[in-house]
Amino acid sequence: MLKNMAIHELALLVSFYDVTVENIESVTADKEFSSMQTLPGPSGKEFTDFDKIKFTIKTKTGKEVSVAADRCGGTDSYATVTDANGEEVFRYWMPDEEDKKTVQELQAKYPTAMPYFFTQDPDYVTVKERVAKNTVTGEEAEGVATIAIAVETLRVAEYLTPVLMEQLK
Repeated sequence: MLKNMAIHELALLVSFYDVTVENIESVTADKEFSSMQTLPGPSGKEFTDFDKIKFTIKTKTGKEVSVAADRCGGTDSYATVTDANGEEVFRYWMPDEEDKKTVQELQAKYPTAMPYFFTQDPDYVTVKERVAKNTVTGEEAEGVATIAIAVETLRVAEYLTPVLMEQLK
């Protein structure tokens, strides 16, 4: 889960919340929200992963941030920002109203494609355009994670997975 469905959220933590493996002071799983399953893969070998996970990271620099992901939660997602008292001060939904129209158009055009492709389509178009421009002009691809961010994000995911699994046993 962390190296797939929640990897974008972890990249945001690395990019904007000073989260690195070395800077993590503590990680706390929300045991009421979270769960994991062990299921056989195509080879018959069993794999254990989260089907839902919610956790809070506290950094050594005093930042605190939470992530929640639900493998079966549908294609919509949201982010909330809360103040020190836990009161919500901002919420962003994806897809927004404009994107919902695009999703409907794409579903009609490509009825056999996976639904989550449609909610992410506008963002992937933007990323592809910025990376292509970088390739042609050499200008930095604004708003696109660097290789260094990607590597640290994977390190964070690798660090978190056994820590969270142990907490959820």
